[in-house]
Amino acid sequence: MRDSFERRITYLRISVTDRCNLRCRYCMPEEGIRWMSHDDILAFEEIVDFTKIALGLGITKVRLTGGEPLVRRGVVSLVAMLSALKGIEDLAMTTNGVLLEGYVAELREAGLMRLNISLDTVDPARFREIARVDALESVLNGIAAARRSGFPVKINTVIERSPDEPDAAGVAAWAAAEGLPVRFIRQMDLAHGEFFGVIGGDGGNCGSCNRIRLLANGVVKPCLFSDLGFSIREHGAEEAIRRAVAVKPEKGTCNSKGGFYNIGG
Repeated sequence: MRDSFERRITYLRISVTDRCNLRCRYCMPEEGIRWMSHDDILAFEEIVDFTKIALGLGITKVRLTGGEPLVRRGVVSLVAMLSALKGIEDLAMTTNGVLLEGYVAELREAGLMRLNISLDTVDPARFREIARVDALESVLNGIAAARRSGFPVKINTVIERSPDEPDAAGVAAWAAAEGLPVRFIRQMDLAHGEFFGVIGGDGGNCGSCNRIRLLANGVVKPCLFSDLGFSIREHGAEEAIRRAVAVKPEKGTCNSKGGFYNIGG
């Protein structure tokens, strides 16, 4: 499955919920947000059926995101259903790590292969300031539990401009001591199409983008920085995928309808 720019689309990011147990300043406004209706959220069976079709069209890599995926009730059973599908070569999850310690063993048994864990600072006071929740210890415990269980772990760190910023530098030093890789992610402005550059990892490299996204309400998006999207409930899974791939832009422009809390990053 290739888009109009001959990029081979092999990577599906699935947002299983728009809910989150943190209120990070760069992600969610202080006054809060309007959550998706429970009636609009896809059932696990819908997600699995969609993923089967996506795999048949050439998807090989699947990542579960949110919001925070571990706040979705029963998410371990979804992992088990997805891991059993023929054609999945890589099944991963991005999590803020707050609830992870209590889920590690079940996720491992269910067939999850890798974890990306968000950590923007290792300073407790700064963590409270950024996330508006006092949960650094829980995140560090989750990371430790994941490593003990044998999960490959990568750390995601959001930065404003540079990995040399104090919080990012602190995470980098901590991760180096722990032997963990860090991916630095620039804060982005969806509405104005910023930022399109690569600082660790391959996110933001439009020329080689191989991703589509399924939002928790069943909308397939071809690009994070785009208002385009196609509902699987309206079009059916295969048609929604094909339409999204067909209009996938050469590079992102803007997204005036979504936010990072509900789009899966």
